[in-house]
Amino acid sequence: MRRTFFLIGALLIAHVALLMVTPSGATKADTSEGLDVGIVFDVGGRGDKSFNDGAYLGGLRAAKELGARVRFIEPGEGSDREAGLRLLAAEHVDIVIGVGFIFTDDVNTLAKEYPDVRFAGVDYAVSTDSLGNALPLPPNLVALKFREEQGSFLVGALAALVGKSKKVGFIGGMDIALIHKFEAGYRAGVKYVCPDCEVLVAYAGVTPEAFRNPGKGKEMALSQFSQGANIIFHASGSTGLGVFEAARSAGKLGIGVDADQYNEAPGFVLTSMVKGIDESVFQAVKAVKEGRFQGGIQQFGLAEKGVGYIYDAHNKALIPDAVRARLNQLTADIISGKIKVPSTR
Repeated sequence: MRRTFFLIGALLIAHVALLMVTPSGATKADTSEGLDVGIVFDVGGRGDKSFNDGAYLGGLRAAKELGARVRFIEPGEGSDREAGLRLLAAEHVDIVIGVGFIFTDDVNTLAKEYPDVRFAGVDYAVSTDSLGNALPLPPNLVALKFREEQGSFLVGALAALVGKSKKVGFIGGMDIALIHKFEAGYRAGVKYVCPDCEVLVAYAGVTPEAFRNPGKGKEMALSQFSQGANIIFHASGSTGLGVFEAARSAGKLGIGVDADQYNEAPGFVLTSMVKGIDESVFQAVKAVKEGRFQGGIQQFGLAEKGVGYIYDAHNKALIPDAVRARLNQLTADIISGKIKVPSTR
C-alpha cells in the first residue's frame, strides 16, 4: 500500500510539471489579473521632455487602463542599461521594454537568452543583409519603429512656408542613421515647397552624450540664427533644450521633437514633430495583456498616426489657414504614396 501511495504521488508531480512546460521560443499569454512590465529609459532619462517622457506616459497609461504593474529603471552609463534589462528578464516580467536604439544589441541578445520573456525595442535598429532585406528578429522581440522622416517632412515644409527667410536650421544630437532620418525628411519638406531654400545642419557629437548637452545645443542654434535662419528644428533629446533657450534669447522660433515641447519656451516654439512613443509602448503592453503579442517589426507613420505635428491653440496664430491647408494636402499625398519621403541623406 505504501508503494502505491508513492507511485500516485510521483505521477501527480510529473503531471503538474508537464503542465508548466513552455516550448522553447514560445511566448505565453498573460492569465493573471494584472501583468508585470519593465521599462528601461534611454540616455537623458526621465524629465527630458521628449523621448523618455513619452515612454513613461505609455507606461503610466498601461498601469491605469490595463492594471499593469510597471517598473521603471533609469540607467547611468552604458553597462547599466544592459544590467537593467537583464535584471527584469531574470525576474521574468511579462514584457521588457528598452527605450532607444542604443538598446538594440542588448535587447536582441537577451531575447535569445530568455525565450520565454517578451521584449520590445523602441527605435530598435534592424539589421539588414547585403540586399537591404531586414534580418529576422527573435520571435519574442518586437521592434517598434517610426517613420520619422514623414513627420519631419511636414515640419520642414512648415518652416519654409512661414520662416520669412531662405534659410532654416536643423540640429541633431548623435550623428547616426536614426537622426539622419529626421534631417532627410526635414530637408525634403523644405525643398518641396521652397527649392531655393538652404538648410543649415549641425550635430552635437558622435556619442550618446550628444543627446544631453543643452549648452552645445544653444551654441549651435545661436550660430544658425546668426547666419540668417529664423526657425530651427532639433532632433537631439535634452540637447534641444538649449535650442529653445537660443530661440528665446534671439527672438526666433524652434521646432520640438518626439513630444509637444511648447512649454519649454512658450511663444518661441512653432510646433513639435511628435512620435507616438507613448502609444507604441501602450500597444505593446496591451498586446501581451490580450494574448496577441507577436514578434517582428511594427512601423508607425502618418497613416498609422504614429508621427505628426502639433497644431493647437498655442501655435494656431503662427500657422496661417492657407499653410495649414497645404500641410493637410501634403499629409494626404504622403499617405497615398504620391510623395515619397526619403529616409536617408
